[in-house]
Amino acid sequence: MTKTINAIVEGGKATPGPPLGPALGPLGINAAQVVAEINKQTSSFSGMKVPVAVVVDPKAKSFTVTVGSPPTAELLKKEAGIQKGSGTKDVKAGDISLEKIIKVAKQKSSTSLGKTLKDITKEVLGTCVSMGLTVNGKNAKLIMDEVGKGAHDSLLAG
Repeated sequence: MTKTINAIVEGGKATPGPPLGPALGPLGINAAQVVAEINKQTSSFSGMKVPVAVVVDPKAKSFTVTVGSPPTAELLKKEAGIQKGSGTKDVKAGDISLEKIIKVAKQKSSTSLGKTLKDITKEVLGTCVSMGLTVNGKNAKLIMDEVGKGAHDSLLAG
C-alpha cells in the first residue's frame, strides 16, 4: 500500500528537515535520496515555491516524485523580476509584457481550468490585477478586456 506525501518546497532547495524528513522517516525511506531527487526535478524553479508529491511504497522501499506547477503568482514574480506583489490597492508592484503573460499561461495550461490559451491568459491577467502588476504599462484589467475582444489574437496564435 503506497503513501503519498504532499509538500511545497523551494525549487532546488528541499531539505531532509520538515516537512519531508519527519514524514519520510517512519516509512523507512532514505530522506536524502528523496530530497536529492526533488532538488534535481525542481532546480529549474529556483527561488519559487513548488508543490511536490512523493509516492512511497514502504514494502518495496521505493518512491516516485511528481512535481506540480508553481502557483501563477510565483511564475509572474519571476517573469516580472519582482520579489512580491503589491499588498495595497492602487500601488503597482511592477510591469510585465503581454508576451511574458502568454508564456506563463502556456506553463499553466496543464493545470488551468481554461479551455483555450485566451481563457488561460485572462486567468493569468486576473492574477496580475490582484498582484498590482501592470501589463505593457497599462492596467491589467484593460488588457484583459482587449484580450477578450480579440485585440491580441495574433500574439495568442503563436
